[in-house]
Amino acid sequence: MSTSKVSRNCRALDPLVEAFRTRPIASEHPYARIDATCHKVRIDGRVLSQATVMAIGVTREGHRQILGVDVGPSEEGSFWTASLRSLMNRGLTGVRLVISDAHEGPKQAIKTVFRGAPGSAAGCILMRSLPAPVPQRLRELVAAIVRTIFARPDHARAMGQLQKVADRRRKRLPAAATRLEEAADDILAHKHFPDEHRRPLHSANPLERLNKEIKRRFSVVGIFPSVRALVRLVGATLVEQDDEWTVAERRYFSAESMARLTAPVEVTSAQELLMAIA
Repeated sequence: MSTSKVSRNCRALDPLVEAFRTRPIASEHPYARIDATCHKVRIDGRVLSQATVMAIGVTREGHRQILGVDVGPSEEGSFWTASLRSLMNRGLTGVRLVISDAHEGPKQAIKTVFRGAPGSAAGCILMRSLPAPVPQRLRELVAAIVRTIFARPDHARAMGQLQKVADRRRKRLPAAATRLEEAADDILAHKHFPDEHRRPLHSANPLERLNKEIKRRFSVVGIFPSVRALVRLVGATLVEQDDEWTVAERRYFSAESMARLTAPVEVTSAQELLMAIA
C-alpha cells in the first residue's frame, strides 16, 4: 500500500473523530473523571509536549461513556478551563463529583467550570505523591497509615482519622501532615456517595487501564507529526472504547445504587459556570 493511500485512509477518519468529539451529550452524568497523558508533537518545527485530555462520565443509569477528548499545552490553565467548558456547552449536566489528579491545572479548571461539584483527587494518586517529603525508610509505613483513612466506613470517621494521622505525624513529618490536611476535602469527597460507588471512585485504575491501551498503540509512533494526527489516533481509540461500553450489557454501577444519588445540580448555560466552588 502506498504512503499516499495510507494518508488518504487516515484522513478519512477525521470527520468520524470530529463528530465524536463534538456530539451532543444527551444524558446527565453524576460522575466525571478527567485525566491527561502527554505526547510529543511536532509544532512549527519544534517538538513539544502536549496533553491529551480525556473525560469519562457515568450516566444516571450507571453506564460509562467517553465524554470528550482534547489536546493542548499541559501547563496552561486556560486550556484546561476551555476543554471542560466545551463539555458543558455540549450538554453535560448533573455533575456531582469530578475526579482528577492533583495537578493545579485541572483542579482550578474544575472549580471554575463545575459549579457545586466537588473536585476529588483519587486517593491512590495522593498515596503516590504524599511520600515525596517523607524519608525513604518511612515511606511504606506512612503509606500504610494513610490507608487507614480510606478504610473508615463514612466521611465523618474518615475525616477524623485523617486529622489524627496528621496530628500524630506533624512533629516528625510536618510537610506530609500539611499536605494531607490540605488535600482532605478532595480525597475524601467520594465518601459522601453510595457505598458501592466509593471504591471505583477512589481508584485511578479505570483511566490507567485506558491510558495503558493508548500508550500501547502510540508506542510505535514516538513523535506525532501534528496535533491533528494525535487527535486522530487517540480519538479513534476512544471511539472504539465507547462503542464497547455501549454494547456491553454490564453496568459500571447498578441502577439501584444510582437511584440513591440525590438530585443533581442543574446547570443551564456555560455562563453560569464562572463561580468557583468554596
